[in-house]
Amino acid sequence: MIIFGFVYMGSFYSQNHDFFKKDISLAGGTSVTINGGTLNSANLEKAISDKLEDVNIREISDLATKKQLAVIVETRSDEQQTRTVLESYLGYSLNEDNSSFEFTGSSLSNSFYKQLLFALLVAFVLMAVVIFIQFKTLVPSMAVILSAFADIFMSLVLVNLLGIRISSAGIVAFLMLIGYSVDTDILLTNKVLRREGKSVNRKIIESFKTGITMTLTAVASVVAALLIAGPYSSTLYQIFLIMALGLVFDIFNTWLTNVSIIKWYALHLQKKKNEN
Repeated sequence: MIIFGFVYMGSFYSQNHDFFKKDISLAGGTSVTINGGTLNSANLEKAISDKLEDVNIREISDLATKKQLAVIVETRSDEQQTRTVLESYLGYSLNEDNSSFEFTGSSLSNSFYKQLLFALLVAFVLMAVVIFIQFKTLVPSMAVILSAFADIFMSLVLVNLLGIRISSAGIVAFLMLIGYSVDTDILLTNKVLRREGKSVNRKIIESFKTGITMTLTAVASVVAALLIAGPYSSTLYQIFLIMALGLVFDIFNTWLTNVSIIKWYALHLQKKKNEN
């Protein structure tokens, strides 16, 4: 799956010249929230996509009744052009009572984007340093770091496959994944390598029982938050979605890939100890 991810990301980068599609909070542009009404998002997008640059439309609906509460239009075009095109399609003026406009300059967005990526990189490096200090050996440390990287990378690949535009909130979600993804790996490594008196397989089973309970509890909490808060806030929706994807991938990366590396390393240490 990692190999497929690298192939896909290589193709994605060659087409988009970036590793993911950015929304206006990272790329700059205009966001318009049109309140109330029963706008057909598909028809609206078809009507304005050739008049505005890089249009993206989302709906906000009531969770219980499924009634449309608002439509959010995002575009790289400036505020005045966006207002003119939308008013022409809607047939009425957009004002403070029925809509809200937000504009972000491209230079400011680009600067913010670079700062977020730098923060993500620094957080990952510091996590790696702490892991190396904790275990003091290369193989277990690299196994934990590889698992954390795989969680983030595979989540990014799936987000791109789903066609989601990542906002600043999405970068924050990836940042949070760094912390969430290493807890079960640290638990597994500590129990298998540092506890004496039990077989390697027994220690792995005990680690799995604790670790899978932790992860499934986190997944349940995040999915519940996604279903409850997601329909009302695109920011919360993206954060909880990315976290849910990362936590699910963490189950496979920890208990299939990482556990194989740690088991091999533990048996290798036992063999060396018996030979001495």
